[in-house]
Amino acid sequence: MYDTAAAPESLLAAPDQLTQGEILPRTMHDFAPYRSSVLRHPTKNPKLVDPETIELLSPAFGQRDVAAIESDLTLQHIGEPLGERITVRGRLLDSRGRPLANQLIEVWQANSAGRYIHQRDQHPAPLDPNFTGAGRAITNDAGEYLFTTIKPGPYPWKNHVNAWRPAHIHFSVFGRAFTQRIVTQMYFPGDPLFALDPIYNSIRRPADRERMIATYDHDATVPEFSMGYRWDIVVDGPDATWAEQEEDQ
Repeated sequence: MYDTAAAPESLLAAPDQLTQGEILPRTMHDFAPYRSSVLRHPTKNPKLVDPETIELLSPAFGQRDVAAIESDLTLQHIGEPLGERITVRGRLLDSRGRPLANQLIEVWQANSAGRYIHQRDQHPAPLDPNFTGAGRAITNDAGEYLFTTIKPGPYPWKNHVNAWRPAHIHFSVFGRAFTQRIVTQMYFPGDPLFALDPIYNSIRRPADRERMIATYDHDATVPEFSMGYRWDIVVDGPDATWAEQEEDQ
């Protein structure tokens, strides 16, 4: 059963209503309209942990080399996946705009009907047997990446009555160690669900929210095959792309 709690009415206004002189984190990890964030938000101060211990106990990545075909999510099965084909390209940059080469980028997403291949995703939308929704790539010397995939659909979630998430693709960027990983989301321009999404609006600054939205890139389109989008990722600095579970600034 879906939760019958009312949808928040002042979603866009809430993040930006700051008291004069108030110092607040970049992201509201306990943003009341995003109901589960209140339950997950830590109530105690963080503790320092030996990073070497973390690396020993964490999952190991890079068990096999990243193949070029892994960046094309439309070629992972025998049949053709359903939906609008898109090409997403961009650059991975540091705070000074310098390219970050040879970095692992992973993506995962819902299919064109807005459903993930995951046992917990049981909402009544069809699965696509020809679309897994996961891929990875290595940035080149110019920090560039490129993925070919299917535009994901929006999907319902149980945060409040008639709650829908805007279409998005999850991005994971690995640095030189597991502890340098950041996870973020890329959205598509003009989505009418932005104003209604508590997750998107838990990010306080409008500029930070805007940086999560890709732009249409006609040069990235493939004639008679796919639409093109561009999305650059900045890993640090004042113009950094928002990342999940980032430390309060």
